[in-house]
Amino acid sequence: MTVRNVVTAFLRFCLRLFYRRIEVMGAEQVPEGAVIFAVNHPNGLVDPLFVLSFAPLPVSFLGKAPLFGYPVIGWFVRAFDTIPVYRKQDGTSGSNTETFARARQVLEQHGSIAIFPEGTTHDDPQLRALKTGAARIALGASVDELTIVPTGIYYTAKQAFRSSALVAFGRPFHVRPVACDASGEPPAAEVLRVTAEIEGGLDRVTVQADSHAAFDLIARAEDIFSGDEHQPLAQEFDLRRRFTEGYHFLRERDPRRLESLQSKIARFEAELNRARLEVHELRPSIGAARLFRLLVLLPLAAAGIVSHYLTYRLVDALAHRFSNGEGNLVATVKFIAALAFYPLTYALLASLAGLRWGALAAIATLVIVSFTGYVALRTLEELDDVVGDLRAVAHSLFRGYGHRRLIVQRDAIRDEILAVAREMSGSAHN
Repeated sequence: MTVRNVVTAFLRFCLRLFYRRIEVMGAEQVPEGAVIFAVNHPNGLVDPLFVLSFAPLPVSFLGKAPLFGYPVIGWFVRAFDTIPVYRKQDGTSGSNTETFARARQVLEQHGSIAIFPEGTTHDDPQLRALKTGAARIALGASVDELTIVPTGIYYTAKQAFRSSALVAFGRPFHVRPVACDASGEPPAAEVLRVTAEIEGGLDRVTVQADSHAAFDLIARAEDIFSGDEHQPLAQEFDLRRRFTEGYHFLRERDPRRLESLQSKIARFEAELNRARLEVHELRPSIGAARLFRLLVLLPLAAAGIVSHYLTYRLVDALAHRFSNGEGNLVATVKFIAALAFYPLTYALLASLAGLRWGALAAIATLVIVSFTGYVALRTLEELDDVVGDLRAVAHSLFRGYGHRRLIVQRDAIRDEILAVAREMSGSAHN
C-alpha cells in the first residue's frame, strides 16, 4: 500500500467523522485514462480533500507554489504530486507555461488532475466567472481521448461540524487536442468553447441562485416541502435545483405570488420557532429501542464529553479567530485544527496515564478516550433528535390546535409549490 493510499484512507475516515453524511453520485460514469476534474470551490481546503478521497481515480491538484515551502503542508502536496501554480502576488519564480507543461505531462501519462476553474474559494451563491486554464491544458495536451468531468460539491451547511456533503460527478465530455501556437497556446475560440462547456457542466452539478437571499429562500422552501432530514442527499440536491427553476419562473412571471409564498414561509417558520420545533418534527417518531440505546450509552457519552470538551472549544475558537468571518474558510480551519489538537489531546491523556500506571494504561487510555469520544458524538446527535421529537409530542398533546395549525400551514406551502411545478410543466410543453 502506497503513502497516497494510506493518507487518502485516513482523510476519508476524518471526513466521515467531520461530516454526518457523505454521499457520492455519478462516480460510475468517470472513465479510465486521462481525466480533468473541473470542480466548484465553495469550501476552502475541504473541497480538494473530498475530490482526493472520493474520486474514482488517483488525482493530482494544481496548488499555489508557496504551499510547497510550508511545514507539513509542503510534504503533503508533494506526496500527492501537486502541480505548482505561480502567481505574481505570491512572489515566487515560475510561470503558467511551466504549470501547464507539468499538467499536460500528467495527462499524457494517462493520469488525472483536478482544477478549480473559479480560481479561488468563495461564499458567493453562484459560480464565479471561470478561468480558462482547464480548457487550455486540455486542448494543449497530446491525448486523443482526454475527458473533462464537471464535479460539484454540495454542502447542506458547509461551516457546520456534522453537516452533510454530496460529491456529484457530472456527465463527462471528450476534448481532442488542437494545434497550438509557438508559445504552446491553443486557439482562443476553442478555449472559449471548452470553457463554456465546462461552465454548462458545472451548472448541472451545482445549486446556484442570483443572490444570498434567493439561495436561502430556496433552501428553506425545500426543507419545508421535504420535511425529512434523512432523505438522500442526491434527492435534496435535485429538489433544490428544481426549486431554483421555480424561483426564477415565479420571479419572471408572477413576482407578487413569489412575495406571497415567501411571506407564508416566513410566517410558518416564525411559528415553528416559537414552538421550538423543526419542520421534520411535526410528525415525531420515538421508538422504545432508540430510547433504551440512548440510556445505555449516556454514561459512556458523558466520559467522552468530559475528555473532549476543552479541545472541542479550542477548535471552535480557532475557527472563528482565523477564518476572519469568511464562511468558506471556517470548515478548513476546523478540520486542520481538529487534525492537530485531537491527537495531541489523546497523546497527553495517554502520557499522563502512562506516567501514573504504566504502558498498558497508556494504551488503554488511547482506546477508551477515542471510543468514548465517538460514542459521545453519536449519542449527542441521537439525544438532540429524541429531545426534539419529545418536544413535538408534548406540543401536539398540550397545544393541539397550534400543532394542527402548523401542519395545515406546511401543507398549504407544499400545495403551492406543487401548483407552481405543474404550471412550469405545462409551460414547458406549450
